[in-house]
Parts: sequence; C-alpha cells; structure tokens
Amino acid sequence: MSTTSTFADLGVRPETVAALSEIGITHAFAIQEYALPIAQRGADLIGQAPTGTGKTFGFGLPLVDRVVSPEEGGHGAPQALVVVPTRELGLQVAKDLAAAGKLRGVRVLPIYGGVAYEPQIDALKKGVEILVATPGRLLDLIKQKHLKLNSVFAIVLDEADRMLDLGFLEDVEKILSMLPEQRQTMLFSATMPDAIVALSRRFLHSPITVHAGHSEEPGVSPQTKQFVYRTHSLNKLEMLARILQAKDRGLTMVFSRTKRNCDRVTEDLDFRGFAAAAVHGDLNQGARERALRAFRAGKIDVLVATDVAARGIDIAAVTHVINFDCPEDPETYVHRIGRTGRAGATGVAVTFVDWEDMPRWRIIDKTLEIGEPEPRETYHTSEWLYSDLDIPADAAATLPSAQRSRVGLAAEKEEDLGGGRRGQRPVRGRSRRSATGTRDAAPVDAPVADGEPADHEPRQRRRRRNGEVVKGDATQILFSDPSGPSVPDPVAAATGAADGQAKARRRRRSPRKPGSAATTTD
Repeated sequence: MSTTSTFADLGVRPETVAALSEIGITHAFAIQEYALPIAQRGADLIGQAPTGTGKTFGFGLPLVDRVVSPEEGGHGAPQALVVVPTRELGLQVAKDLAAAGKLRGVRVLPIYGGVAYEPQIDALKKGVEILVATPGRLLDLIKQKHLKLNSVFAIVLDEADRMLDLGFLEDVEKILSMLPEQRQTMLFSATMPDAIVALSRRFLHSPITVHAGHSEEPGVSPQTKQFVYRTHSLNKLEMLARILQAKDRGLTMVFSRTKRNCDRVTEDLDFRGFAAAAVHGDLNQGARERALRAFRAGKIDVLVATDVAARGIDIAAVTHVINFDCPEDPETYVHRIGRTGRAGATGVAVTFVDWEDMPRWRIIDKTLEIGEPEPRETYHTSEWLYSDLDIPADAAATLPSAQRSRVGLAAEKEEDLGGGRRGQRPVRGRSRRSATGTRDAAPVDAPVADGEPADHEPRQRRRRRNGEVVKGDATQILFSDPSGPSVPDPVAAATGAADGQAKARRRRRSPRKPGSAATTTD
C-alpha cells in the first residue's frame, strides 16, 4: 500500500528522483519509507516485509545515491554489492538499480552462473559501481583474481532466507569475511529463520530492524484473493484450462513441483491453444531469459515454473498464480503467490490440493491462517469453480481460435549467452520435444541434463572392424558421392564375406584346453 511520502521527501538525490519519475515511480511504499532514512546514514539494517512490497528500492536507492559515478571521479572498482539467491532475482534487481542510477551514469552489473565468464570479466575490467551477484559465480571470479572487494562500502543480502534454503549460507559467510571490516551490511528477507538471525548477529553491528506490513509469522499480501480446491491429479489440467479462460485474466504463473511435470504441463497447454512457456533448472540461461522476456512482453501469457522462479520475477501485470502442485511448506506458498498482488495491485491465487497433499496443506493453512483446512472437492464441472473465478459457463478444454491472440514463444529469439550449464552432456542427432509441444531436431552437442531419459527411439548399435561396418558376415564400406547417397561397394562386401567365413573355419579347427572358455579373434 503506497504512502503519501515522495522519494524527494525522504532525501533521495534529485537525479535519482528524476530517473524514477521517468519510469512512473514517485511515491514510496512502507518498507521504503522506513528503510531509506536508516540506510542513507550508513547504519546496519534488517528489513522484513512481505514479498512484492518494494524491498529492492528500500536498499537500492541508498546504494545508488552513495556510489561515486564515473562522471564524479569513480575509479571503476565495485563500491556496493548485492548478493541474491537466483539469476532471475539478480537480473531484476540489476535492472531496477540501473534505472534509478541512469541519469548519473551509475554502472550496475549482474553476475551469475550458467553463462560464459568472458562478458562478465570484460565488464568488470571496464569498471562498475554496483555488483548484483549470485554467490557461486561471485566466488569463482574472486578465486580467478578477476574481482576484488576491498573497495566495497556496503553489502546487501537480498532474500536471505531463500539463500539458506538453497544451501548458500556457507558461501555467504565466506563472502562477508572477504569484505572490509568497516562497511554497511543490510539484510532483507520475507521470513527470518533461526539461521538467518544467527548470521545477522555475527556479521551486523547494532542493526536496526524494520517491519512493514509484516507479522512475526510469514504472511500473504491482503491484495491477493486466495482459492483452494481439493482436486484429482487426472483432472488438474482440465481445471487449469478453464481457469486460464477467466474474465480479465492477465499474465499467469503456474507452479509445478518437478521439472518434468513443468514441461508436461507446458506441452499440454500449448496443445490446447494457450501461449505458454516453461522455466526450470534444466533449461540453459538463454532459454530461461527468452521465456521471461516473452512473458514480460506479453508474447506469452502463461509461464509454467518450478520454485526456482518463485522469486525474482517482479512483473506488475501478473494477475493470477496457480499452484498446480501443492507447495511443500508455508514459506514456499507465500513466495509463490507473492508473484501477484504486488506493489498495491490485486491478484488471484489458486491452489490445487491432491488427496496425498492434505497433511502438508493443513500445516500451511494453520500456519498462515487461511481458513481452508478441508478444501472443497472440485472438478472442472463444478459450478462454484466458474462462479468463484469468473469463468464463462461455456469455457471448454481448449482455447477458442478467436482468442488465440498471443504470438507465442517462437516470436522471441533466444540469445547465445555462451558457456553452458553444469551437469549437461552433449546429445548428437537427437530429436526431442520442445517447450511448445513440437518435436525439433536437436543440434549437435545440444545440452541435456544428466539423468534425463532420451526422448527418441533407441539407436541401433553397429559392429565395426578396422573402421568398417560389419553386418552379419558381410562388411559394407560406404563411399560418399556428392551427387547421390552413399552406396555399398559389392567387391568389398564379397571380400568381407570371404574373410568372415575363413575366420570361422579357423576358430572351429583351433584346439582348446579342457575347461577353457571359447576364444574369438574378433
């Protein structure tokens, strides 16, 4: 919920205020109003607020205001550091801070894994004022001596609880130990588990804690209307197809628990006529960014994601979030549905709860006080589904052709970001199913995650002898003719057949010791 305070009232630099005005931001939200005066004077700070309430500018504007830009005599070494748990969040934070520092020429660089090192190293050599980094790639660049942190006067740990969930706590502690002793440390998070509280006690000096619209328990934005339905796994897709035809539905995020199911849902929606794309950990960074760009631009209106995308996607136009699979815990539920109802906008959150999910759902309901411990059993034919979500009564299992106005993911070009994803192996000559449900011929060395079963017919193995293909007792030597297909050489085939017969006769005549295994010359 916005306040009456403007950023100028809160002491933000005029150049930053003007840059924010250019993108339509003039008034501060509660967390920004409370955090900005504290952060601007260099004090350590702990900020806690529900997701989607503007924490980025709460810590980002003081960084932008205090760094020395190139025009003001900046030396090019990083002066401020923001550590984030995911690539998507890093890109979003970097975009926001760059927009705020545009008029002063403040350089903001996101660095993260899954892409080539060289562009990031080149950008560091040219100079940057603010780094936004994931822990792994940051430590890699420090170890390779491409980056030093001795000029950093402020560090921000954004979504600290998520870093704990992803196992980054040890890396974060290592990064904090590399920074100058005299620095400002700010920690922002939606929840405060014990490990994060312990971290703050070790590395923050007399921090000031601010809460904005937040209770001690994790909560949900009051702008988001929540619906919960007990469903059958075989009926989820039918229900989803109807919900996606609700009146006034805008951009929609659908959350699935597994990467494989994420792909299956995307393919099914594409088959039914919806403009959908998938985002999950098995996609390379170029494919993930392509899907997010298409989503932001409205080329697709359904993004099917695993929890890797539950944070960092800050798009005001997301009107619906659908938990296709029930979240694992209350925190995951909060972060998922926090993608809608952001920055004062209204939103709708729908959760499917299968019978086997009921124990975990009761814990979520009790913790967050949702008031739906026993969701109503619902199918795609249930009347209340249509009335609750304002779905037309004649909505069918597929999107009518007249409503298929989105250009789709194919209209968004995938950038070649270089590098590769750890744990991928080359696959040669493979045909695999794309995120749009069609089968595409994969290029040579196309990356596929380890352990992913091949989506193709098994290749027939062919025996070879001295580089020649052996088929039965005949050897085929293929001659490549530019003007036509390869053909077998009949002379070589006959010679190979004769050689095979002679070897067989020698094996039959060769004596064997009693009890020894048969030997072959092949």
